Amino acid sequence: MKRILMLMSAVAFCWTLNAQITTPRPSPMSKVEQMVGLTTVDLEYSRPSVKGRTVFAANGLVPFGKLWRTGANSATKISFSDDVTINGKALAKGSYAVLTIPGKDMWTINFYKHESSSWSSYTEKTADLTVEAKAEKSNTRFETFFINFDNILNESANIDIYWANTKVSMQLGVEVDKRVMDNIEKVLAGPTANDYYNAGSYMFDTGKDPKKALEYVQKATKVEKPRFWQLRKESLILAKLKRYKDATKVAQQSLQLAQEAGNADYVKMNQESILEWARK
Repeated sequence: MKRILMLMSAVAFCWTLNAQITTPRPSPMSKVEQMVGLTTVDLEYSRPSVKGRTVFAANGLVPFGKLWRTGANSATKISFSDDVTINGKALAKGSYAVLTIPGKDMWTINFYKHESSSWSSYTEKTADLTVEAKAEKSNTRFETFFINFDNILNESANIDIYWANTKVSMQLGVEVDKRVMDNIEKVLAGPTANDYYNAGSYMFDTGKDPKKALEYVQKATKVEKPRFWQLRKESLILAKLKRYKDATKVAQQSLQLAQEAGNADYVKMNQESILEWARK
């Protein structure tokens, strides 16, 4: 009986050590994904609430002139899938920690290459980009800190920061026209040699029409400098069509290019195929 009681006490003690009580966070985390033109913008930040306090003031919760994490808990993180501009200044694609210096009339907004969720790790670093933004009185009072994307157009959007009665806005610029025009020109110019190779390779590998597969692959190989793996695929299709003499000739080309490239696997495969097709 004593051993049973001791075991039960040990189990209860372990349960006490492992038990965790989960409660709501005072400043909950928010994640936002927004498309602007062809660019994806991801935003992660914590949202503190006013709770009767004075927020932006000389002696407020967020003092004027002091570096601020722009939210609560971890550093606010913003990610861009493409190069962008902020208030007309260039910023390379990637993820950034956003730290700000609020002022009565103007804010300084700093973007640091994101390396850590700890906002204090950026305080001694030089920002990758710094912009100025005007502080305005918002028409609506925001109890909870809020970052919003507004006025979203093909090539721009506003990134608006709201808290209490303050609004700060930055303009985000993205590249659309050049990317669309480049894509139009590429598509209307027709398939590339690689497109034809992929199409022919797929048709052959999936057992579809080998004649059509050969037609496509040869559009990729009948160029000045074909690739050894493309010629290898052409030789296999020719062999499938029982054109062993032609298959051997193409395999010899692939073999030579593979030797020059130092690719032992393709050298071996071509040598074996040439021997096999010689017996046909």
